[in-house]
Amino acid sequence: MLDLFAYDFMQRSLLAAAMVGGLCSVIGVFVVLRGLAFVGAGTSHAAFAGVALGYLMGWPPLLLAIVFGLATVWITGWVEEKGRMKLDVSIGILYTTTMALAILFIGLMKTYNAEVYGYLFGSVLSVTPEELRIIGALSVLVLGFILVFSKELYFIAFDQEMAEASGVPARQIFFLLLTLVALTVVVSLKTVGAILVFAMILIPASTAYQMTHSLRTLTLYSAIIGISTSVAGVLISAVWDVPSGPAIVLLATAMFFISLFFSPKRVTRAAAPHAH
Repeated sequence: MLDLFAYDFMQRSLLAAAMVGGLCSVIGVFVVLRGLAFVGAGTSHAAFAGVALGYLMGWPPLLLAIVFGLATVWITGWVEEKGRMKLDVSIGILYTTTMALAILFIGLMKTYNAEVYGYLFGSVLSVTPEELRIIGALSVLVLGFILVFSKELYFIAFDQEMAEASGVPARQIFFLLLTLVALTVVVSLKTVGAILVFAMILIPASTAYQMTHSLRTLTLYSAIIGISTSVAGVLISAVWDVPSGPAIVLLATAMFFISLFFSPKRVTRAAAPHAH
C-alpha cells in the first residue's frame, strides 16, 4: 500500500481530496446552520450542465461550470429576495432545468465522453496537475472570504433578520454565501462528482454538529471529518478499486451515524426528562 504514495497521480489525488474535503466541510457549517441543503444539490447539477456544455462546444468545462453554478445561486437568491417564491421551490425548478440541459448537451455529443461522466460520478484518481492548481486556487479564494467575513456569515446563518437589524449588510453577505457555495461545488466536481458533492457539504458539518455547542469547535471538527474521510476514501478507492466518490461519502455517512450514538446533545436530551 505504501508503494501507492510514490505515484504522482496518487499524490495529486490525496492532495485534491484533502483540499476538497476541508473546503466542503467548512462551507457546510454555514449551509447546515442556514438551512441551505437543497442549494448544494441544485448548484451541483447546474455546474455539471456547464461541464457538459464545455465538452460539447470545446470550451473550458470548469469555467462554464462556474458560470452555470453562480448563475443558478444568484437567480435563486434574487427570486427569494423579491418574495416571489420560496428558496427550495426556485432551486428545485432550476435544479431540474439544468439537469435537463445537461442530459441534452450529452445527447448532442457525437461520441461517448468518459471525462464528462467523471464529473458526474467523481474521478479523483484522474485529477491532472492543471485541475489541481485550479482546485487549490479556488480553495484559497473561498477560505479567504470565509476567514474575512466569518462573523457576518455566522450571524446571517443563525438569524438574517437580526443581523440586518444590527447593521450587518445581510443581503450582500447572503449572496456572498451563495457564491461561496457555488464555487465550492465547482471545486469538488472532479473529486466526488455532481451527484454526491452536496453530501460532502452536508454530512461532515452535520456530524460535527452532534458533537459540540461551540461554533469554532463545530467548524474545526467538520474540517477534520471532511479531510479525513476524503483522504481515507481515496485510499480505499485505490486499494480496492472502487469509485472514489461513493467511498468518500459512505465513510462520511458511517461517521455521522456513529456521532449520533455518542453525541453529547443526545445524552443531554435523554437525561433532560429525569432532571425533574
